[in-house]
Amino acid sequence: MNGIELRAAAPDDAPAMLALLQSAAREGDTLPFLDGLDADFIASQWLQATGCAVACRGGAVLGMYRYGTAMPGRGSHICTGTFVVSRHARGQGIGRALVAHCIDAATAAGYQAMQFNQVVSTNTAALSLYRSLGFTEAGCIPDAFRHDRLGYVPAYIMYRRLFQDAVQA
Repeated sequence: MNGIELRAAAPDDAPAMLALLQSAAREGDTLPFLDGLDADFIASQWLQATGCAVACRGGAVLGMYRYGTAMPGRGSHICTGTFVVSRHARGQGIGRALVAHCIDAATAAGYQAMQFNQVVSTNTAALSLYRSLGFTEAGCIPDAFRHDRLGYVPAYIMYRRLFQDAVQA
């Protein structure tokens, strides 16, 4: 994919990861973050997550993901994830590669399912991507996200089993 390398994130990636996350948060249309995005946030919430990877081209971080357990105890078989792709690198398949990589990593780690708790309804690219990779809408939360331009908009909870026989009712 056009010289894109997907690899585990390293501490040396933290400044680029922080810049990417801050930029995406400033867009105000997909991520819930407002303030407090600093080096400590990247270290504690991203680099120390169960899994964290970056997509790079020529040494530049163009995208990243983190995943970890969604809930403790009886919910610990389900993971959740966060994905960020640079505005300038969107539409190049990086998001798809990151989500597929994350699914593989979470499956290898033994998770039974993956759940995204807040996919903003106006983020049509992410919704299309997740649906194409087998995620379904498990619910819709009205007015869940305060969009910078549109005000309060709904968000979806997206869900996907990672094993065919996983989480049978």
